[in-house]
Amino acid sequence: MAYVLGFFAADGSMYVNPRGGKYISFYSNDREIIEKIKHCLSAKHKIGKRKVSKISSNFRYTLQIGSKQVYSDLIKLGLTSNKSTTLEFPKIPDEYLRDFVRGYFDGDGNILFKNYYRKDRKKFKYYFATKFICGSKIFLGCLREYLIWYANLSPGSLFVGERCFVLSFAMKDSKRLCEFMYEGVKNGLYLKRKYLIYKQAINIMGW
Repeated sequence: MAYVLGFFAADGSMYVNPRGGKYISFYSNDREIIEKIKHCLSAKHKIGKRKVSKISSNFRYTLQIGSKQVYSDLIKLGLTSNKSTTLEFPKIPDEYLRDFVRGYFDGDGNILFKNYYRKDRKKFKYYFATKFICGSKIFLGCLREYLIWYANLSPGSLFVGERCFVLSFAMKDSKRLCEFMYEGVKNGLYLKRKYLIYKQAINIMGW
């Protein structure tokens, strides 16, 4: 469930309707991960589908669940309906931290791996970086401290992006971070396309 909580912290919402019904929702452009979360929660609800925009061919998938108990549990963990800029890092047992981080990464993180030409050195080099984004600097600051301690990372870089804060790690820190997130995962609870980029980087770099 720590993975689901992490994903919800990144790409989830919660609200109360006019009749007092309490709902939580998960969103993603990848149906694969919404299906996995649905299975993990043993939910019977139908997954919604709609176009990202009128001119786009991409779809956004939604899983909406009505549950006063789950809503209450999320409140106790410090999550709120306007969490985008006020999100704080919830209390996660040490043994589930990697699952929570992986869930948040699949929602609001990205992994970059590419080959580029260095004009000053006249040769190609590889660029490998992992980034987390969030409207809450407090959340990313706490995440940074946890990753330094539990994943043996350097401080990385925490800065203001275009519309949010960004926590970025480069090269070998990205390798350590990916090892931390995916080590021991047997249930396939991760976004496959991001995992494959990580595997490609490891194979090409020969680490």
